[in-house]
Amino acid sequence: MGAMLSRFRSRPKRTDRLPEGLRLYAIGDIHGRRDLMDTLLGQIDADLAGWSGDSEIVFLGDYVDRGNASAAVLDRLAEGPPTGQRWTLLKGNHESILAHLVSGRPREDESLYPSWLKHGGRETLASYGLPAALAFGDDEAAALGALREMMPRTHIELLESFELMRRAGDYLFVHAGIRPGVPVEEQRQRDLIWIREAFLEHKGDHGFHVVHGHSITRDVDAQANRTGIDTGAYATGRLTAMVLEGDSRRFLST
Repeated sequence: MGAMLSRFRSRPKRTDRLPEGLRLYAIGDIHGRRDLMDTLLGQIDADLAGWSGDSEIVFLGDYVDRGNASAAVLDRLAEGPPTGQRWTLLKGNHESILAHLVSGRPREDESLYPSWLKHGGRETLASYGLPAALAFGDDEAAALGALREMMPRTHIELLESFELMRRAGDYLFVHAGIRPGVPVEEQRQRDLIWIREAFLEHKGDHGFHVVHGHSITRDVDAQANRTGIDTGAYATGRLTAMVLEGDSRRFLST
C-alpha cells in the first residue's frame, strides 16, 4: 500500500518545451544601454547563422531610464527587426511611467515625477537633449513640456504599443512576474509589471515556466518554476538573453 501511495503522490518533473522549429531569445532589462543591446543583438544574429527554423526575440521591458541612451534604445526598437526576424516588445514599469508622464493625462500620485527622477528619469531627459538645467533641475512642468516637444512621435506610439505578456509552448514571458494562483487571463497589469516578493518567493508550479526581468540578480536566477534574467545591465555591463529551443535552455550575455 505504501508503494502504491508513493506512486500516486509523486509527479514526474515537467519538461518545458517550445513548439517544434522555433528558437526564441528573451532579452532582459536594457535600461538605456544601447551599446549593450546592439552587442547582444549582434550575438543573436551570429547565433542564428545557419538556423533554418522560425525565430523570435522577446524583449522583457524596461528599455528606458538609468542608462544614458534611453532615446537611442527606443530609436532602435522603433526601427523594428531585420528581415526574417520577429520581435515581441513587452511593457516594463519604467515604460508605463514614462508613457503616463508624456501623455499629459492627470495623475493622482503627485510623487510620480520625483520618484521617476530618482530612479533614472534624469538620464532619460538628458538622452533627449534637454539642457542640464531642465534634466537635472526640479521644474516638472518645464522639463516634461520640453520632453514632449523633443520626443519623436514614433517613440510616443511605441510606448503605447507594448504588450503585457507572451505565451509560447510551456513558457510565459512577462516583465516582472505573475500573481500566484490567479489565471493568466485575470492577471492585473500592475502585477505583471511591478510584482516582486509574492511572485519571487512562490515555489509552486504555475502550470508553465515564467521568464521575467525586473528583479536584479548577480547571475541568472534559474528556479524550477521561473527564470529571472535581469542581470543589472545599466550598472554591470551584463545584458543577458535566454535562448530556448525545444526543451533546451542556454544563455547569451554581454
